Amino acid sequence: MSAWLRDETPLSPAQSDTDERRTDRPDIFRFLRQGDEGRHHTAHVTCAGADWLASAAAFPRSTLALWEARPTAPAVLPCGTVFDVVNVDMLFGRRMLDRLWSEGPGTGPVAAYRGRMLLFAAPGTAQRLPALLHWEEWGDAVPPPLCHGTGDAVTIPPLTPLEPAGPRWVVAPDTRHPWLPGPEVMLWACVRAVRAASAADVRISIFPPADQDAKVYDVSRRR
Repeated sequence: MSAWLRDETPLSPAQSDTDERRTDRPDIFRFLRQGDEGRHHTAHVTCAGADWLASAAAFPRSTLALWEARPTAPAVLPCGTVFDVVNVDMLFGRRMLDRLWSEGPGTGPVAAYRGRMLLFAAPGTAQRLPALLHWEEWGDAVPPPLCHGTGDAVTIPPLTPLEPAGPRWVVAPDTRHPWLPGPEVMLWACVRAVRAASAADVRISIFPPADQDAKVYDVSRRR
């Protein structure tokens, strides 16, 4: 695994049908557009991103209506159709993000929730990643991720978080068709994160560690 692996997972029917929605959407889109100019979209959900998230729900328009009424409240969305989620420890998740953005293809949406990092992945990832880790040489060193797929649901941060220290989007959805890493890319990131941590353990530095919360990811690098 000397280089990151590109995943060519096709879009799901739910994703491909998103553009065919009716145009009379709830006013949550107007709410999200307010203040768009000049703000950092990496950490804020855009109108298109909210549309994509809602497409995972059984009743997308009802979900959008709920967000219109309570844009600062978390929401629960099912996995397995539009996306899977790889749920890892916060520290290990940051290491994965460092590898994905510095050496790999970037990420799809990523959220921080209650001390965990939620990496949104292509449908099917939750089923395949544990098996790939089992056969990987470095797999035993990877903190076991919680993989959420078909039949599971996850709680996502609010569209507009109130507190910076609370649940938040690290890389927020910003398009109706976001690129989502598949199981091979996630495996690559896990292994690279473990190797980086192993190398760091044997290095001695006189400098304090950098502020991990200050990192900014250039979303324009995503495929």
